[in-house]
Amino acid sequence: MKRSIICLVLALMSVAGYAQNVLGKWVTTDNESNVEIYQSGDKLYGKIIWLKRGEGQLDVHNPDKSLRSRKLLGVNILTGLTKNGKKWEGGKIYNPMNGKTYKCTICLEGNTLKVRGYVGVFYETHTWTRE
Repeated sequence: MKRSIICLVLALMSVAGYAQNVLGKWVTTDNESNVEIYQSGDKLYGKIIWLKRGEGQLDVHNPDKSLRSRKLLGVNILTGLTKNGKKWEGGKIYNPMNGKTYKCTICLEGNTLKVRGYVGVFYETHTWTRE
């Protein structure tokens, strides 16, 4: 019985450790912003926590006109990603540079994060690095 409990605890710690690898602060490909990835329930989210051009940048390209006056700092650009094997997928990524939202997957590769946005069968992959 004691051995079973120890095995269960170790298994849970390894799952939690795997999830922890993608959590944290990441520098985007263009070095224009930093994104903090966090978990809520069984889903991942990522919010802008730093902007090279300063805190006052507004979400001017948002398709929702009522959101164009909000500051980008604190905006969730990654939403609703769920774990599937080594990937987190099924979520969305918002690009504040053009106001568009894309399907998204992320995958940890060493100390980099591959962030892939999809439009139909076409995709673009960006590599984020740990802050």
